Amino acid sequence: MAVSENEALCPYRLVLEHVTSRWGVLVLIELLDRPYRFSELRRAISAYGGRGVSEKMLTQTLQTLERDGLVHRDAKPVIPPRVDYSLTGLGREAAEQVRALSQWTHDRMDDVEKARRTYDETRAAS
Repeated sequence: MAVSENEALCPYRLVLEHVTSRWGVLVLIELLDRPYRFSELRRAISAYGGRGVSEKMLTQTLQTLERDGLVHRDAKPVIPPRVDYSLTGLGREAAEQVRALSQWTHDRMDDVEKARRTYDETRAAS
């Protein structure tokens, strides 16, 4: 696969986008617990609420994270086919960082909401 112009200009930003994307975050956090088959992972991610991830988006996310060296795809030559997804060592490091940020967001949401209200009230008064 050829290196895109964006990758050549700022490879760090692209990896950060992949790790912190809407579905990338959830994939990494889920895979911290254990390896998953595709359909199991899709159900686990959809359990977070909101609109579930489509097969196409999950496939694209997994391929992107695999290309970045964060996810390992293990296709077993059996019938019916079995594919398991797990984190690589690099992926585990990234997932732990993402999970810490996710936990911080959960823990500090009351403070964020208070700041938003204060901001909105100040803007409305102006």
